[in-house]
Amino acid sequence: MLLLSGCLAYCALWLAFLGRITWRLARRTGAAVPGALPQPLPRVSILLAARNEAAALPRCLASLRALDYPPHLLEVLLGDDASTDGTAAVAAAAMQGFAGQFAVVPIADTLGLARGKANVLAHLARRAQGEVFFITDADIELPPTWLRAMLTYAAPGVGTVTGLTVVQGPGPLARLQGLDWLVALALMQVASDSGQPMSAMGNNMLVTRAAYQATGGYEALPFSVTEDFALFEAVNARGYGYRQVFGPLVRAASLPAAGWGALLRQRLRWMRGVAALPGRVQAALVFFNCYWLAAAGLLLAGHWPWALGAAAAKIAGQAGTALVAARRAGLPRPPAWALVGFELYALALITHVTLLRLLGPRQIIWKDRVYE
Repeated sequence: MLLLSGCLAYCALWLAFLGRITWRLARRTGAAVPGALPQPLPRVSILLAARNEAAALPRCLASLRALDYPPHLLEVLLGDDASTDGTAAVAAAAMQGFAGQFAVVPIADTLGLARGKANVLAHLARRAQGEVFFITDADIELPPTWLRAMLTYAAPGVGTVTGLTVVQGPGPLARLQGLDWLVALALMQVASDSGQPMSAMGNNMLVTRAAYQATGGYEALPFSVTEDFALFEAVNARGYGYRQVFGPLVRAASLPAAGWGALLRQRLRWMRGVAALPGRVQAALVFFNCYWLAAAGLLLAGHWPWALGAAAAKIAGQAGTALVAARRAGLPRPPAWALVGFELYALALITHVTLLRLLGPRQIIWKDRVYE
């Protein structure tokens, strides 16, 4: 009886929590309101780290060329981090005739504490001429409205603005990854709108030059494989505000992980960032990811009608959140099979990642490099 009561109480609390999140997401409670574009428009620098990205770059750079922003105020800097696949040549060809300023910057040495992507961005930030830095990745496609829309949230005192990133690609696994990102970022959005700083997305991020320099730059920050969170936290610690924006005008499209193995490596790297989050945020993540343990407890205790009811309630509740998030993001309605199949995908993913984290090697492989 105690097990039944405990599991049912947890499931009820979880569903109430999700319902409140969905309600706040739908009503845009606490969401940041865009202001006017700064006048005159600032000179901006787009910083793009690339290591063996020849296949993905043309799509990304084509979207940068299509940005709605005066070319004379636009600088694109691509840091070539010892690529061996012709990344620099592909980038130069893709940007030939670009009306703004473009440069490929070979990265040959290390600045301070920075390593990997953080080191590339440290080099690019030192070279950048813009008043505002925009950071993105080689596998990202950006909307033409990206720069202008992000700038409307960069009010005085705001150090970072984070846009929405979605995953789009062919096949069932890509669809499920897209749903995963959408739901996770919707939860983060509600937390951000409630005044709880969560994180930034290093593939869709604005940071002002003043805020970046106040941190000492990436070369002064302790190394992290989640370098975007490290910068976000450092900027906040210097007293700057932040904005997190969930909408189509700032919606970047990321390519999905190519397979299950690549997806696991991505999530293991992200878990390093979770370990750096405040304790209350980690506790909330643990709470939110234990629902199926409670449902399993009901089943193992012989209360299968309650277990089935709990499972059905979770699928329905999370589907509702996904539908609201898709509408707010300006995306098509997710198919029914994905809304149901997402639960199996999420359960398999978190179980596999947890086991690897507990039993596997402590090393992280990122861009063909090994990090302890």
